Amino acid sequence: MKRLAFPLLALAALAACDRGAPDETQTPAASEAAVESPSAGIATPSPTPVPSTIPAAIQGRWGMVPADCDPARDDAKGLLTIGPTKLEFYESVGTLTSIAEASASRIRASFAFTGEGMEWQRDETLDVQDNGQTLIRREYGEDAAPGPLRYSKCG
Repeated sequence: MKRLAFPLLALAALAACDRGAPDETQTPAASEAAVESPSAGIATPSPTPVPSTIPAAIQGRWGMVPADCDPARDDAKGLLTIGPTKLEFYESVGTLTSIAEASASRIRASFAFTGEGMEWQRDETLDVQDNGQTLIRREYGEDAAPGPLRYSKCG
């Protein structure tokens, strides 16, 4: 037991000596980007602000089948037109109410929908893939469509 105690004490002493050494690899910019937590005095990264509109890469016209992208057709039931704050479907419109998370090519947000004399709320995830050519839409909540819905970018 005594043989094991000495190496453990030596390791503990070395670890204690290392705690006070400043990290000289941190750049001034990195330290400015950190915010000190008032409760613990621990530096944490500044949160990235959530945008207030749908990211530009997601906006545009998307079709479930090629015929949905034909502007001459008035029966494009699978056409989804996405603007900065709206999702426009064949018979309904969803207006952005809040964004839970977002990146340049993905968003998770809540929308207030109206269509065919009805109103409802729906959480949606819109995820652009394949270098901007594919949109995967998922609905969450009561009466949500099961599984992901796949759209192709209209040319």
